[in-house]
Amino acid sequence: MVRIVETEAYVPGDAASHAFRGETARNRSMFLRRGHAYVYVIYGRSYCLNVSSETPGVGAAVLLRAAEPLAGVELMEARRACHDGRLLCSGPGRLARALGVTRWHDALDLCARGPLWLAAGRPPEAIGTSVRIGLTREAARPLRFFDAASLVLSGPRRLNEHKP
Repeated sequence: MVRIVETEAYVPGDAASHAFRGETARNRSMFLRRGHAYVYVIYGRSYCLNVSSETPGVGAAVLLRAAEPLAGVELMEARRACHDGRLLCSGPGRLARALGVTRWHDALDLCARGPLWLAAGRPPEAIGTSVRIGLTREAARPLRFFDAASLVLSGPRRLNEHKP
């Protein structure tokens, strides 16, 4: 179990989004109603976990970038061969590997109990925003959101400072 502390949004009409050019076999789950997993491979080796965020037929999703481990830490450490709590789920590929996410999870309804699901948790006291990380198109859009008090955020430190 983890607490999500960092996300990035990919909104309708966003040139950086996998949905920008329309629905394909690869991105089909981005076009499901909000709350479904969209899983893809990045750099040919790491999975990334997103949550669809619009109505059916509209491609948009939120990338889960980092999380604080709460339970099942030993299993996450074994999956990642990592014992550094600050790095265990810091970054989208690390997070997906720690959770055991694969393409099998693509299109799962994350709002229903199952092998992977979202639950309500305590909200952060302060939410920070910044530009998204690692993009070339529409890179300056402030669509990255994070718990400003978290110590397990990904990305450069200069982007992780809370700016009200």
